[in-house]
Amino acid sequence: MIRTRFAPSPTGPLHLGHAYSAIIAHDFARRQGGAFLLRIEDLDQSRARPEWEAQIFDDLAWLGLTWDGPVLRQAARSAAYEAALSSLSDRGLLYGCACSRRDIADAASAPQEGVEPIWGPDGLIYPGTCRPSKGSTPDDRAARRLNMTAALSNCSKIAFQELATDLQTAKNHIINTSHFIDNIGDVALSRRSGDAAYHLAVVVDDAAQHITHVVRGADLLGATPIHALLQHLLNYRTPIYHHHALIRDPDGKRLAKRDDAKAIAKFRGEGASPDNIRAMIGLPSRYKL
Repeated sequence: MIRTRFAPSPTGPLHLGHAYSAIIAHDFARRQGGAFLLRIEDLDQSRARPEWEAQIFDDLAWLGLTWDGPVLRQAARSAAYEAALSSLSDRGLLYGCACSRRDIADAASAPQEGVEPIWGPDGLIYPGTCRPSKGSTPDDRAARRLNMTAALSNCSKIAFQELATDLQTAKNHIINTSHFIDNIGDVALSRRSGDAAYHLAVVVDDAAQHITHVVRGADLLGATPIHALLQHLLNYRTPIYHHHALIRDPDGKRLAKRDDAKAIAKFRGEGASPDNIRAMIGLPSRYKL
């Protein structure tokens, strides 16, 4: 059975871009008799707010979206993330890193004057300052990074499937190991606080919820090779992905939570209907079961 999910963070109001992603995932599953699940990505407890979580539920229900089973909250999932980290650590695939963002920026720009640092899905590619020459046990007080070279030692490529705009036509993305080394680097899987980083949490949670199809914005396409690699390392099934176009403002800038002018709640307050929202973002009227 097809299982999709919507995974917002309760750090601000849902906007038209969120509605677009949630509706596509919901309608895709419902049209095929599948399940649509909801996950609250509240790892960052310093920014998460219960009032924003309540607004998420209210906005989704108003849009006519229903979800199956209990809501999964990342803040309650630390044991699952730690188990995944331990599995990788036991195989010598992690190392401790105490570098700050400033340290990384300074190191990335230091080697050769005039050579531009390389940017990956998480920003500047980590230059390997703390990478050990041999496997070591990460310091619990440090962030934990994936030793990309070690992680790829037994495979030459990683692949995942992508659905086109019609949500039917599939193509294979095949990523050679050189791409991971040159264009992604040793990604952080946990933070100095001990909390899981996004890449690890999303992979563990998709596996726990048995997600078969991940529907999300095109801005996350660059992160998907990381997720496919982690799924391979953790013996998880790799979902099929669909990275949809982003909803943008009139100036071409993608929407963010600070763009309150595009918040669903604002349109609701002005008298818009759920079908009006669908029309604004170029989607058909509500799917009738």
